[in-house]
Amino acid sequence: MEHVILVDTNDREIGTMEKMEAHRKGALHRAFSIMVYNSQGDVLLQKRAKGKYHSGGLWTNACCSHPRPGDAIEEATRKKLMAEMGLDILPVYSFKFIYKANVDNGLIEHEFDHVFLGTSDKFPVIDTQEVEEWKFVPAEDLLSDVLRRPGNYTPWFRLILNRPEFLNSIVRTE
Repeated sequence: MEHVILVDTNDREIGTMEKMEAHRKGALHRAFSIMVYNSQGDVLLQKRAKGKYHSGGLWTNACCSHPRPGDAIEEATRKKLMAEMGLDILPVYSFKFIYKANVDNGLIEHEFDHVFLGTSDKFPVIDTQEVEEWKFVPAEDLLSDVLRRPGNYTPWFRLILNRPEFLNSIVRTE
């Protein structure tokens, strides 16, 4: 049984809870999202596997998850990126934010999300239990498509794309 780290609005740990219970109750917990770019500045997207416990079939950032109790978040990002996408890079912390969103299956994402950035020109080798497909997309094309078809993307990813830190990261990679 997987547990998540419960936090307060200052990201201080206040306990743990079983992952699905946290999502049913909408308990604020620590999470991470990894944005990966190639050397041309294109954004790596993954389409969540349809069998995921929520948001299956939606496009999102390269990788996202929850650090386990006792794990350093930096190492957790590297391990999860390798497990889901087959990419062995060490993402660098960029920013964090809190969001709350109702997702399918009656679940609530209420996360203190730590966003990390990484660069890779390698093709992912995906874990098909987690990821249905992947693609690199030019940032401008991605932003346009999210405006046209927001329902194709996860709620947290849409929020990340609207953050000034994300927009600044595009400028740095071009």
